[in-house]
Amino acid sequence: MSLWRDYAPELVTDLYEFTMAASYLKEGMSGEATFSLFVREYPENRAYFVSAGLEQLIDTICALRFSEESINYLSSLHKFAQEFLEALRRYRFTGTIRAIPEGRIFFCQEPLLEVTAPIFEAQIIETLAMNVLQTETLLTSKAARCIQAARGKPLVDFGLRRTQGVDAGVKAARAGYLVGFAGTSNLLAGKLYDIPVFGTMAHSYVTSFPHEMDSFLAFVRAFPENTVLLIDTYDTLRGAEKALEVARILEAEGRRLMAVRLDSGDLCSLSKEVRRIFRKGGYPGIQIMASGSLDEYRIEQLLAGGAEIDSFAVGTRVVVSADAPYLDMAYKLTEYDGRPILKLSRGKTTWVGRKQAYRRYDAGGRMIEDVLGTAGADREEGEPLLEEVMKGGERVRPPETLREIRARFAREWETLPLPCRKTVAPKLYPVQIAPALARLQEETVRMRLREEVGQNS
Repeated sequence: MSLWRDYAPELVTDLYEFTMAASYLKEGMSGEATFSLFVREYPENRAYFVSAGLEQLIDTICALRFSEESINYLSSLHKFAQEFLEALRRYRFTGTIRAIPEGRIFFCQEPLLEVTAPIFEAQIIETLAMNVLQTETLLTSKAARCIQAARGKPLVDFGLRRTQGVDAGVKAARAGYLVGFAGTSNLLAGKLYDIPVFGTMAHSYVTSFPHEMDSFLAFVRAFPENTVLLIDTYDTLRGAEKALEVARILEAEGRRLMAVRLDSGDLCSLSKEVRRIFRKGGYPGIQIMASGSLDEYRIEQLLAGGAEIDSFAVGTRVVVSADAPYLDMAYKLTEYDGRPILKLSRGKTTWVGRKQAYRRYDAGGRMIEDVLGTAGADREEGEPLLEEVMKGGERVRPPETLREIRARFAREWETLPLPCRKTVAPKLYPVQIAPALARLQEETVRMRLREEVGQNS
């Protein structure tokens, strides 16, 4: 679900998509084209990606139409012939899309998506496809790294206020829940995707009262059943002692203090001291939540240092993927009118033709290698990853719920080798090239070089 769908999804594109499409139309190029969307290289310390964003993309493509308002805007640019604008008025995506379902793990050079349609139609959706899948895959892959670092401890998304826009905040919350976060502070995401919502209090709340204890007691009166106290506004250890007093008050009423939150300072040493205070006071079960500039690196450091933290709230660094804020994703033409197509630019060579990725497992069900091959008759051994999700411009199956996708990821995650999950310097997973694809690539390279040399001689 996207927040910009009510505005003009047909204009969520770059100008050159339309200039190319207009030229195809003028030249009478109406042949069937296949475009492949993939990630070229891993960002630093990455060795896998988690597929995400497909459901939103399918919904948007199915509904994609050019309104009169958008046609009028394009006309006002004085760049396009009337014939092209009329073609946009009639635009309907009629092609086929094969994709790796959301929640599955994939690797560099493997197609996340392949679009086969008349070249005019397939070109128009390039920017849309890249924007949706790049953002959600990036955020979901980052969130999965936090899941690994947290060693089974609950994670909550607290990042909305620092995301690059409201839509990004919703996507970040969805990404976290997809890979196993307990929930989010984002009420809009909670409503849209039925994600559990969490929240405590801010330092401004504590400071608005004459004394810290006054704020704690007021909050307990308002929320006696699920009380979480922020204890680091003034003096963290003194705040923990006050939390003990609140715990005793609640116990006398037949209730309990659920948790406290630490948001600043040396979280590792403070958590140990707070736990010591709670144990000494007879309340070892009070949970300790930590927040404040956390990501997978910091979580891993804290737990390696023996931090007494029960759960983590992650925000800015995770929801903007601070250490790797983009994926080197590309959408490239690989076949046109039955002819294999490739690009030979240095460092950006593409694999030709319609492709399929096949996954192989060991006897215990753990991934051992993927094989990138052709999507034709030369089927390789292993599980094919790309599935047909659209045919004739229509869905081939009902939309999946976020909980269904979350369950798929949980199953998939257990098959990913542990060395590939490492936060720093992970082992790269092997992706082999099938002989049939290698032959087709070699033949196409020879043909293209021969044709280009002959044309220029």
